[in-house]
Amino acid sequence: MSALLLVVDLNSRLLSPLRAFLATIVNPIYVIAESPYRVSQSASATLSTRETLIKENEELRKRNFELAQVTQQYVALREENARLRQLLGSRQRLDSKVLVAELIGVVPSPTTFQVEIDKGSDAGVFVGQAVIDADGLFGQVVEVAQFSSRVMLLVDAAHAVPVQVNRNDFRSIAAGTGRIDRLELEYVPITADIRVGDILVSSGLGGHFPRGYPVGEVTSVVTDPTMTYAQVTARPIAALDRSRHVLLVFDASAQVKDKEESPRQQAQADAPAAEPAPENAR
Repeated sequence: MSALLLVVDLNSRLLSPLRAFLATIVNPIYVIAESPYRVSQSASATLSTRETLIKENEELRKRNFELAQVTQQYVALREENARLRQLLGSRQRLDSKVLVAELIGVVPSPTTFQVEIDKGSDAGVFVGQAVIDADGLFGQVVEVAQFSSRVMLLVDAAHAVPVQVNRNDFRSIAAGTGRIDRLELEYVPITADIRVGDILVSSGLGGHFPRGYPVGEVTSVVTDPTMTYAQVTARPIAALDRSRHVLLVFDASAQVKDKEESPRQQAQADAPAAEPAPENAR
């Protein structure tokens, strides 16, 4: 019977409808039989894909974190490079020999404004040496060790520097007030030609500071006919609370004659003689 069906199927198409009918009936059974294998294969592929995605996600997250760190370092380096370029520009404008120094610490005291720098006597630093940043006068060296030095900022209450108005060369003393954003001019007559916005530069008198360094900008001028002297305040031009690098100026004329004197005493000794202020003038 089987042989007869084979012969008939091979030599004619009489059994084609029957074969199609049987295939239709058998196909669902075949699909059901294959389902466990296909489900297992699909689940395996799904789990494998999920594990791969989780792993790739972790790698990408780690890489993103590393790139974020690199970006932060790049931003910091770019800003530092910009500051050094500004400092280099200041260096090129100076006639004196200079040395770049980096701030390494701040003196922890609420009554003083002093910082530590990474250059000392081994680099030729001396007491009384002028220190500037990219914008203007920063302060003065007050203590020197072998590999580090201490700098008093020009706003320290014990600091003072002889200055002159850049517009008309009027001379005075810019004294520190103990505030990071404020200087005061001492013994300014009420008739003096000084205005808000005037730029103050170091006068060079006495040789403690070379001449022409930007010191401050006048922010207030208060005159009272009942007082002998005007009250004049100025804003420091140097970035005293932001500069990371400074320049030490090597100028032979800036050597301190008496290292026992404070910067304020030096400035007052160097300034032109002024009559003492009356009690109600202070």
